[in-house]
Amino acid sequence: MGVAIRHLTKPLAERPVRHKLLVTLSDGRPDDFGDEYRGSYGIEDTRQALQEARRQGVRSYCVTIDRHGADYLKRMYGPAAYTVLDEVGKLPTKIADIYRRLTAN
Repeated sequence: MGVAIRHLTKPLAERPVRHKLLVTLSDGRPDDFGDEYRGSYGIEDTRQALQEARRQGVRSYCVTIDRHGADYLKRMYGPAAYTVLDEVGKLPTKIADIYRRLTAN
């Protein structure tokens, strides 16, 4: 996940716009590249990539269907930058709430 965030941050950071937002849709923990990226390493690398994005002026937000997402997303995205859905089918009804949260600042 960290690699993808870094890859997308560069073109977003270069855009001449006031608000830059990277929204991640996730099905669970960052588990890229096999065993070496699982667990705490994947979480920490993603957290680092998100910090790098913030320093470049890119805000990030995550929407996940992982019911245990709050266990690790708070560490990666911060306390108010993610939404955990218990069913993917609820996404259409939650979009307005997510939009309000993202545009409140």
